[in-house]
Amino acid sequence: MIRYTPDLDGITAERLQGGFFVGWPNPPSPEMHLRILQNAYRVVLAVDDAAENQPVIGFINAISDGVLTAFIPLLEVLPAYQGQGIGTELTRRMLEALQPLYAVDLLCDESLIPFYQRLGLIPVTGAARRNYAMQSGCPITNAVLTDLGDHE
Repeated sequence: MIRYTPDLDGITAERLQGGFFVGWPNPPSPEMHLRILQNAYRVVLAVDDAAENQPVIGFINAISDGVLTAFIPLLEVLPAYQGQGIGTELTRRMLEALQPLYAVDLLCDESLIPFYQRLGLIPVTGAARRNYAMQSGCPITNAVLTDLGDHE
């Protein structure tokens, strides 16, 4: 059974193992992932209560000024659980939690825009900067960055 919760009580790095950040050349460690969640304005977790150790199998987080705007930086569902509506439910719950705010923004690949449109978001123009040397949340060396390739 999948349980959705905004509560981080009892969530440890061990419960965040399993393959989040697919395709990231330098993903955050489970410990850094936990820090990301702990420092978010809001989180919603999907937990598999039927599995051993009740792992977190999906999450969404938001950062916000708590007054007017919020930004959703991450939505992740473990590959083995994708295609079951978990990402949709996580996003729906987060948007409900952020309902009182004027603006809720996120950036995504163009191929994901239809997913978010189905949930009531509209495409807008945006811009971003990526510092791939800090993708994991910790600085990496120039040699490692060179191995990751040119991402600009």
